[in-house]
Amino acid sequence: MTAQIAQACEALAGRSHPLAVALKAINFEPYIRQRPGGYEGLFRIIVEQQVSVPSAQAILARCKARMPDISALTVSEMSEKNLRACGLSGPKVRYVQAAATAVLNGSLRLDGLEELDDEAAVTALCAVKGVGPWTAAIYLLFCEMRFDIWPRNDVALLAAYAAATGFSSKPAQKDFDDMAIAEWAPWRGVAAHILWTYYAKLRGRKPI
Repeated sequence: MTAQIAQACEALAGRSHPLAVALKAINFEPYIRQRPGGYEGLFRIIVEQQVSVPSAQAILARCKARMPDISALTVSEMSEKNLRACGLSGPKVRYVQAAATAVLNGSLRLDGLEELDDEAAVTALCAVKGVGPWTAAIYLLFCEMRFDIWPRNDVALLAAYAAATGFSSKPAQKDFDDMAIAEWAPWRGVAAHILWTYYAKLRGRKPI
């Protein structure tokens, strides 16, 4: 764990009792998800929208088995039938194709996002059909290692936070997200990684 992440964990533990509980449970070692970016990185995150981790892994395995490579060009040349055979739903076929088109025509420059601040990068990603705030935030968190991005409407984060508080009922998702955004800067993304790691521990599996 880098000194930067260690500093963030100490700061967040002092600021939030539930985060302190989560950090203690994971030995102050949040799993920081780091993935390659580019079109394949965005493709993977679109696949992961609103499905379980095992389901997403199964679909990605089928995609890799059926495609020579997961690139904007490959996806743009595949038929809807062949993409659906990989396990993609109709909407997700449209989303990965829209992202491929945007990359190929230059309206989405994934290799240029690092030149933009967080807000501008989210806006650029969300201009693509099927890429909403959650997908944009996850891309910036995992593929660009931005540590102050918060993914709204992530049910796993809410469940982990509720478990760490010991409350019998969860707060409303919007209230939780608003609190995280207001109180956990400039380490909101690190807080998300902490809670995801804690959630995996609660589920009895390794974070991936």
